[in-house]
Amino acid sequence: RVQLVESGGGSVQAGGSLRLSCAASGYTYNSKCMGWFRQAPGKEREGVAAIYTGSGSTQYSDSVKGRFTISRDNAKNTVYLQMNSLKPEDTAMYYCAATLTTLGDSCPVLHYVYNYWGQGTQVTVSS
Repeated sequence: RVQLVESGGGSVQAGGSLRLSCAASGYTYNSKCMGWFRQAPGKEREGVAAIYTGSGSTQYSDSVKGRFTISRDNAKNTVYLQMNSLKPEDTAMYYCAATLTTLGDSCPVLHYVYNYWGQGTQVTVSS
């Protein structure tokens, strides 16, 4: 069965950095979309970034563009989210997600197109 396991969350001060990892197993990783999403208490789930595992083409939400970088290591079936210049408003549970089918190399940062989800990793940014 498909498993997505996130790691790397934690607590940092504003301006700091964290790198999240998402390891996929039981999943045909090639030529799929994988994304990072986040949800703060009382708020809706928000798209952060997405990557096409084939070409490495990336998409970002406006709120993180220029600060976060999504990347992948196909040999390890792993996707990363490097988060720099963190702000208190980045505080949330961060989830990794993957699509069942191939959507092409412009992966949407929209939660409803993703079929598989990890359990989440907490990121807390203090001011």
